[in-house]
Amino acid sequence: MISTIHHHHKLYRIDFSEPKDISICIKDGEENPNAFHAPNVKISPVMVDDFIGDIGQGGVVNFKNIKINPHGNGTHTECVGHISKETYTINQCLKEYMFVAKLITITPEKLENGDTVITQQLLNHIDNNENAQAIIIRTLPNEHDKETKNYSDTNPTYIHHEAMAYLVYRGYEHLLIDTPSVDRERDEAKFLAHKAFWKYPGSVRKNSTITELIYVDNEIEDGLYLLQFNVLNIELDASPSRPLLYDLMEV
Repeated sequence: MISTIHHHHKLYRIDFSEPKDISICIKDGEENPNAFHAPNVKISPVMVDDFIGDIGQGGVVNFKNIKINPHGNGTHTECVGHISKETYTINQCLKEYMFVAKLITITPEKLENGDTVITQQLLNHIDNNENAQAIIIRTLPNEHDKETKNYSDTNPTYIHHEAMAYLVYRGYEHLLIDTPSVDRERDEAKFLAHKAFWKYPGSVRKNSTITELIYVDNEIEDGLYLLQFNVLNIELDASPSRPLLYDLMEV
């Protein structure tokens, strides 16, 4: 399906038959990224009396349960309810699902303490002249092990809270990144980057989202895209998600 959109005084053509998937597929067992010591994903058949919900085990239909931690087991989109005392849920906060997004690639800065951090200095070149609503950050190195890596106790790359405030200043409403969290793994529960992005607890940006543990293949070039969110209709602070990108071709 071919469509056109008008954005920021320009007309773009979009081919919806050619999405670029930047999510990580969720699988049973250990073949998923893992963060914060979350239990592994478990997909198992329902078993009741002589019924088994698995054709491979002699059942008549596949009928399975899934046990998953959205924050620790793969690509997920979260709302301010992740850090707030007030109740905010992803199905209440995310009411639109398509946004113009800017993809950038960054080599994080290594600090004296060994941390690898996305600092404001690394983002100062961003001006958002395109008026993009979302920003997607791909970090280097960008190997396929991101799709199965166990991040627990490895102190992964994070975003400095001043850099996050700068992205908010530049007008980005949604942030997507290929790390487990925008904050340091152990930060004494300060959540400075989360709070800076959502402006919590002040003027809360309740319709803004953070998506973590994406994977952007190296073949996808930096630039402007149409972003489509796919999340569960669930009363929870976060949902497993499948963000898709579509090329924007100026006409």
